[in-house]
Amino acid sequence: MPERWYPIFLDLDGKPALVVGSGAMADEKVAGLRAAGADVTVVAAADFVDGDVDGKLLVVAATDEETGARVAAAAARAHLFCNVADVPHQCSFILPAIHREGAITVAVSTGGASPALAQWIRARVAELVGPRHAALAERLRELRPWAKANLPTYEQRRDYFQQLVREELG
Repeated sequence: MPERWYPIFLDLDGKPALVVGSGAMADEKVAGLRAAGADVTVVAAADFVDGDVDGKLLVVAATDEETGARVAAAAARAHLFCNVADVPHQCSFILPAIHREGAITVAVSTGGASPALAQWIRARVAELVGPRHAALAERLRELRPWAKANLPTYEQRRDYFQQLVREELG
């Protein structure tokens, strides 16, 4: 298991994903993937066969450790990213604790060491990042085409937007 993970936000809209398992944990994983627009197939642990991973972009196993290991092995053979819930050493990706506020998404990870700690930190972030920040993000999004057309360098655009944020948020 890596000491450091590479954080990434994926466009899953319409992309095929597989969740193996049932119950509250599987329901949570399915809900998160569907909230991101993924086309989720759910397979009960007892019904899983290696071919279930075919054609998927990513796989999540929310089941017992033995089935999770089978799912991870099938995903690895198919060169797919796989998360085995609560078994970080079998994962090729881990899922952070997430706070969403409009266009803003903040993801917190402890590298699989402690989901409880990540959730605690996420709750503190949620106290700090609210509707005011989401509204600012939308205003800044609307200004991006103007800035691209009128501020020719990356540095000018960066400085312009940083100044707007400082003015709005202090």
